[in-house]
Amino acid sequence: MPKAARAARANGAPGETVETVETEERAFSGWGRTSPSRAAVIAPDEEADVFGTVLRAAEVRNGAQRRGVIARGLGRSYGDAAQCAGGVVVDTKNLSRIGPIDPDTGVVEVGAGVSLDALLRVGLQSGWFIPVSPGTRQVTIGGAIAADIHGKNHHTEGSFCRHVSSVTLATPVGIHEVGPDNDPELFWATAGGMGLTGIVMRAVVSMRKVETSWMRVDTERHDDLDSLMTGLERVDRLNRYSVAWVDCGAVGSRLGRGVLDAGNHASGSELPAKHKDDPLAPPRRRGLKIPSLVPPGVVNPLTVAAFNEAWFHKSSSRTGQLRHLGGFFHPLDAVSNWNLVFGRRGFVQYQFVVGDAHRDVIPQAIEILQKAGAPCTLAVLKRFGPGDPGPLSFPIPGWTLALDLPVGPPGLRSALLRLDGIVAGAGGRVYLAKDARLEPSTFAAMYPRLDEFNLVRQRVDPEGMLQSDLARRLGICEDSRP
Repeated sequence: MPKAARAARANGAPGETVETVETEERAFSGWGRTSPSRAAVIAPDEEADVFGTVLRAAEVRNGAQRRGVIARGLGRSYGDAAQCAGGVVVDTKNLSRIGPIDPDTGVVEVGAGVSLDALLRVGLQSGWFIPVSPGTRQVTIGGAIAADIHGKNHHTEGSFCRHVSSVTLATPVGIHEVGPDNDPELFWATAGGMGLTGIVMRAVVSMRKVETSWMRVDTERHDDLDSLMTGLERVDRLNRYSVAWVDCGAVGSRLGRGVLDAGNHASGSELPAKHKDDPLAPPRRRGLKIPSLVPPGVVNPLTVAAFNEAWFHKSSSRTGQLRHLGGFFHPLDAVSNWNLVFGRRGFVQYQFVVGDAHRDVIPQAIEILQKAGAPCTLAVLKRFGPGDPGPLSFPIPGWTLALDLPVGPPGLRSALLRLDGIVAGAGGRVYLAKDARLEPSTFAAMYPRLDEFNLVRQRVDPEGMLQSDLARRLGICEDSRP
């Protein structure tokens, strides 16, 4: 890979000694592997390098082009949020310090490059669990804040940034310590702001106390979507965590049939004898890998239908199952590169949310994709509670459906465009951390507080240095509008 030596002033003051920064150019793509682009990459060794070297290196590299700089963690955004074509990508992997966890409160200071997996493993040693977990542990703290991630407990405890009391943020004008009570405008713009307000260097997070690493889970199998949604509403009143798998291939009276899981952390007294010796055992390390060359056409309507049929009939309604938290929260983490199963074309994950008054959009979405001949390999339905104050934070109270859709069917693009209009018309929105194909006008309709976000952003980035492929595609920042 080509390398280019770039000059950058350590502090940016005229006349200072100039140091050389090596930037390696690489190709980047999101987890869906649909929109690759090339950028220089820098991995700062410590926090002091983020402002003093990285941002200045980006300025020198970009020059008049102003291609910008964006942070990147483990690359689990599905689209182009952590890419910056022609600019600089900041790899946060070396910002990996985990401080001591307060034994009374569970509060811990962690570096932006720390993964949820690493924090979870350290926390479990003394009985602490991450406050919000998405469907994978392979997300960094910086990414969790930038996307304001949500999990199976949103209906009870909200998104990740509800559990963050402080963020240290490097912006083009300096270092900022922000939180819900300290410059809340910048803090909440950062929560869900997709890295466009600055580079997160570290954060203070509140963990949850647990007695074991096991979950007590109730499973319900429902024969149609209405029954499934009613079941979710019911179990949400009784359980901290809930989620439903939906069979998007079922038609007629079986449309939207699925399997619902609801759970709570198991206590020590609930464990059988075989687990009592190690009640806080961490999840197993990933052991399976998809071959790098997957034959084309493996994921097609027939294989997806066969899988859904088998999965539905394999599941049965049961109460009080004991399930390790790794399998309950992160089943796909057992396969380290499962995204390769979709082949060279990749896939789109389309996740949207609509309010309770528009629950009819859920069956509409399934029917639209069925008519388009677009097989959905995985569909996950959840309930959201109140959203965060961030102008670009995704959750609003209501229903969210996430759909994994292989690229290829000729009717997929028009089906998703139609669905965009329906979601926007219902006052809903698409999740930016999953998006790879929204139009700027649709995005603006879904996120009506964009101007409010830009006012905050301009305060800390007046020259528009913080950019990404997603920002340029959607026109999020005035400096990057097409």
